[in-house]
Amino acid sequence: MAWTGETDLGTPAPAGDALPLVTLSIDGRRVSVAAGTSVMRAAAQIETAIPKLCATDSVSAFGSCRLCLVEIEGRAGYPASCTTPVLEGMAVRTQTDKLKKLRRGVMELYISDHPLDCLTCAANGDCELQDQAGAVGLREVRYGYDGASHLNCEKDASNPYFDFDPAKCIVCSRCVGPVTKCRERWR
Repeated sequence: MAWTGETDLGTPAPAGDALPLVTLSIDGRRVSVAAGTSVMRAAAQIETAIPKLCATDSVSAFGSCRLCLVEIEGRAGYPASCTTPVLEGMAVRTQTDKLKKLRRGVMELYISDHPLDCLTCAANGDCELQDQAGAVGLREVRYGYDGASHLNCEKDASNPYFDFDPAKCIVCSRCVGPVTKCRERWR
C-alpha cells in the first residue's frame, strides 16, 4: 500500500479538553475552532492554504520564516499566522496583493542564500522550499549571490540517522540536528 501523506495543519492543536469555540472569518468564510488555535491551523481546517516553511503541527510554532503573514482587520502590520491565536469575531485575509508581494520578497531572500543545485539535489521534486517558492509565485531572484553566505560550510555526517548540510539550512529551527561551528556563525 502506498503512503498517501498526512495533512500537516501547521501548528499543534491547543492543549486542554472542552475548550470554548471561537468563531472568526478567514477570506470571508466563517469557521469555529477551539480557543487557542492558531490562525494557520484554523485556515487549514477549512482547506485554506497559507504558505509556510518553519511551521509544522509536530512542534510548537515560533514564526521564524515569515511566509505565513496574514492581514487581520483592525490590526496593524502583518502577523505570522502560525503564532497568532484566533479571537472571537476576527476577520483574516490570507491572499491579498500586498501579502503576495511580501511573501515573494521573503522567499526571494531564502533562495538568494541557497545553493542553486535543485536539478541535482536528492530532494528535487519533494522539496518544501521548491513547493513554497512556487506557491508564492517566485520565478526569479533579483539579488546576487555575492557576499557572505554559508554555502561553503562542510556537511556534518556525524549522526547515523541523517546528514546536516548547512548550505541548505534555512534556519527554520524544525530540526534537532547537530549544530556545527559554521551554523553557529550564521545565527
